[in-house]
Amino acid sequence: MSHNGIDQNPRTALVVVAHHRSDSLTEHLAARTVTRLEADGYRVDLLDLRAEGFDPRMTEADEPDWGNREKTYSPEVHEHMERIFAAEVVIAVFPVYWASLPALLKGWIDRVWNYGFAYGRSKPRLAGKRMLWLGLAGMAAGDPLVDFLQQSLEGQLNLGIAYYCGFSHSAVGLLPDAEERRQRMDADGQLRIDAATAGVERVAQYADLERRADAFVTNFLAAEPVPV
Repeated sequence: MSHNGIDQNPRTALVVVAHHRSDSLTEHLAARTVTRLEADGYRVDLLDLRAEGFDPRMTEADEPDWGNREKTYSPEVHEHMERIFAAEVVIAVFPVYWASLPALLKGWIDRVWNYGFAYGRSKPRLAGKRMLWLGLAGMAAGDPLVDFLQQSLEGQLNLGIAYYCGFSHSAVGLLPDAEERRQRMDADGQLRIDAATAGVERVAQYADLERRADAFVTNFLAAEPVPV
């Protein structure tokens, strides 16, 4: 901290948002997350995969070469690697599709979190970094499948990705009730879609979603870095 109270070495964060619409709730919560981090003294790099035109499809240039972990990947992927490497904290904000990541975010991980960079070394280059996955789900909070979805995402994201890449801590913040028409499975396994919320009820629904998202970010930043 300098004599004038300005931190000359602020903490760094990368916020990655993956949605196909600029007016989505996902984009809104990503913006709130940026504001929250900046208020806590972080220097934030916002990576909007849609806005930046990122192509999630694997290319020959970015295909792993198992015989060469020093492979030079495409300039675009190299630039994204540098942005990850520069961040102490990485927060991904995304809609949950089919109990997993949307293609835009999954393809970013496929192409950028690549062999020789994110994994494949005895001392991981990403060791010590921390990861929060904020996933918006359309199912109702009371749906029994919420517990399954939480466990599924924790297995995929905390263990299958963050732990594998050497992160010191990874957490999943699942946000059900993200749709104005909540979805649920009934006792017969049939999908039921509620009537759309409106008026005061809708305002309250989204205010609660914002509160839960803010709480996930606050608790994540306050948590001691412990292995996943």
